[in-house]
Amino acid sequence: MFVTGRLPVLVALGVVPVVLLGAAGVDPWGVLAGWLALCLLIACGDAALAASPAGVDIARRLPARVRRDEAVETEVIVRSTGPRHLRGWLRDGWQPTAGGPEERAALDIPAGESRRVRVPLRPRRRGEVRTEFVVIRSRGPLGVAGRQRVIPAYGAVRVLPPFASRRHLPSRLARLRELDGSTSVQIRGRGTEFDSLREYVRGDDVRSIDWRASARAGTTMLKTWRPERDRHVVIVVDTGRTSAMRVGDGTRLDAAMEATLLLGALAARAGDHVHLVMMDRAERAHVSGVAGAALVPALVEAMADVEPQLIDTDWSGVAALVRRMTVRPALVVLLTAQDDPAASRAFLAALPAWTSRSRVLVGTATDEEIGADGPPADAEQAYLTAAVQRARSDAARVAAGISRAGAVALTADAETLPPRVADHYLALKLRGLL
Repeated sequence: MFVTGRLPVLVALGVVPVVLLGAAGVDPWGVLAGWLALCLLIACGDAALAASPAGVDIARRLPARVRRDEAVETEVIVRSTGPRHLRGWLRDGWQPTAGGPEERAALDIPAGESRRVRVPLRPRRRGEVRTEFVVIRSRGPLGVAGRQRVIPAYGAVRVLPPFASRRHLPSRLARLRELDGSTSVQIRGRGTEFDSLREYVRGDDVRSIDWRASARAGTTMLKTWRPERDRHVVIVVDTGRTSAMRVGDGTRLDAAMEATLLLGALAARAGDHVHLVMMDRAERAHVSGVAGAALVPALVEAMADVEPQLIDTDWSGVAALVRRMTVRPALVVLLTAQDDPAASRAFLAALPAWTSRSRVLVGTATDEEIGADGPPADAEQAYLTAAVQRARSDAARVAAGISRAGAVALTADAETLPPRVADHYLALKLRGLL
């Protein structure tokens, strides 16, 4: 049983006559006790006349998947099986990260009928968000009191990474088509895969002239090339403790996922093979052997449940796994932290083995808003300035170590990292290095 806000109002209405009786010399306490008893009797009677929440069947209609931060509507189907008209409220028991509404939904269901209650969600975390129950409150005819019951009704929605960086995909695909010569721009990459012959025009590279074809055609003919296909791109995402660092509006792991999705979509469209490994001391996700339009769905499914682990990454295990996956020359994109020389020793020690057989890009998401330029105004600002300068110095030392090992170090904020990784891939294609 529960009471509504009308019961205190009803009790307060009896205070006025009690005060007047007391002013007239009549003992008010007996009148007050009688009034309270009457109010209690009214509340109990109103609750008894309310429809029983036990006579309610619950069903759900839920989307199987939704992207994080994306609004979605779920439905709770409430069917009244009792003999009375059900008036009241419903509260769905979604966990807080599901982003459900705080207010209760109103119910008005005649006996034997059903109604659909829309419950909007906006999930704020990846993985699976769940609800175990709904709470039904049925009020009586007077609206003073009613009945309440918790009804088990399990529901779950799988929340995928948002892939916000897909807005950069059209421009990168346009550049990729230019490299392939599929647009009117006819920009040719210096790949090693022969494409076609065409007539020489002023400004073309004379080293690409095909003299035999020119002799047969009676005019100067030029060989054109296109970037090679069927290359291998191995993306390694560090899920150790450094991936839990807050960067922008999310974590470093979230930024690495965005970079993975953008690069994966671009490389799949270019005809290359994409492999994903997410690892710390254990392998958290692995995608390989998926091509074409099925790649991005496979990536988001694999990454949905992965969270940062507060442990150090086993770089020797990562190196062994990458060696098994890069039998042929490949581009290895390593998304990790490069801001602590002490923590990066094992990582830097593994780099030479990768760079000896593949091209390696090390990408890191940082918070570019952190800065302390200019003279400090007080002691707190002085400490902040010193800390920022120390962090920048450490990051520069790690970047220098990456360069000495033969890899490319790339550092950017969470918004800029995905397109810059994609641009590096396109630059390698353009230069015929991948």
